Amino acid sequence: MAETAGSWTIIGNLGLIVWLTALAACAALILALFPLLRHAALATPTHRSSHKTPTPQWGGLAISASVLAATALGIAWLGADAATALRITPVLLAATLLVVLGGIDDVRVLGPGVKLAVQAGAVAVMLTSLPDELQVLPFLPVWLERALLFFGALWLVNLVNFMDGIDWMMVAEVVPITAGIAVIALLGTLPPQALILALALNAAMLGFAPFNRPLARLFMGDMGSLPIGLLLAWLLIVVAASGYLAAAVLLPLYFLADTGVTLLRRARAGERLWVAHRTHFYQRARDNGLTNMQIIGRVFAVNLALVALAALSVVAQAPLSHALAVLAGICVVSWLMIDFTRKRA
Repeated sequence: MAETAGSWTIIGNLGLIVWLTALAACAALILALFPLLRHAALATPTHRSSHKTPTPQWGGLAISASVLAATALGIAWLGADAATALRITPVLLAATLLVVLGGIDDVRVLGPGVKLAVQAGAVAVMLTSLPDELQVLPFLPVWLERALLFFGALWLVNLVNFMDGIDWMMVAEVVPITAGIAVIALLGTLPPQALILALALNAAMLGFAPFNRPLARLFMGDMGSLPIGLLLAWLLIVVAASGYLAAAVLLPLYFLADTGVTLLRRARAGERLWVAHRTHFYQRARDNGLTNMQIIGRVFAVNLALVALAALSVVAQAPLSHALAVLAGICVVSWLMIDFTRKRA
């Protein structure tokens, strides 16, 4: 017991170092690159934009670089064995591939087929990091579960990209999710590399937050949203495979619900699903009279509630408690989405 407590103390101290490193690195990179970013890959306002002037959109370069570097350093500082180091390597390589894809797409719009193919390749590389014996749903054949994880992760990569539509939205989502994963690591049992990656991503988003505060001076662009989606997919798979399926569903539940219901609604209306739009629930809230900060405040509060429910599902042992936690999460998210559809005076 004492040995276990000592190991967690070491990992906890290392996690704090990783967190501080990623936070400082992201903020420092943005400050250093800002003169360049103001003249590169500017986001031009369109009918879907909340901004009226061209805005730099390569903040994701600083986020991704600091996350990947802090995670790699954390794994090295952990003194992980070769198997552990190799297990996380495909995840970092896949995220790097999406950073490159996002950078190219931000300056030269690529076709949806090309982007989807590269994203699929990155997800496939990421999935090679999973141990052969790992299963989220043991009653399924391994090949079928891997196929479901592939399509689920590919969907999450695009989902995060879809939801990056207003200032601070990604901060309000990623910070609570990664904090929740860190809490689960402390309450339950997660691989140390998952804790390190979650803390690095949490800190980098906080380092980016002051520059993306409404009205934002900097966007993350696809260089941020695509790799973040992939890293979150890996983290949530690890959480689910560690025995915390309810928590893995609860943490991203608002993003899953908003994009899922919006997709179904557009499909029923016969719309072309690959065409850009502004009909997500948070975008409809803008049209219905809520300010950016009112929307973000509601999303952040709901995500904090989802983190609390996820933590409760980890502590509780009874399957009924897990079901009740998920049901409560569905109710909270449903309230938010209904609230976003109400017209204000």
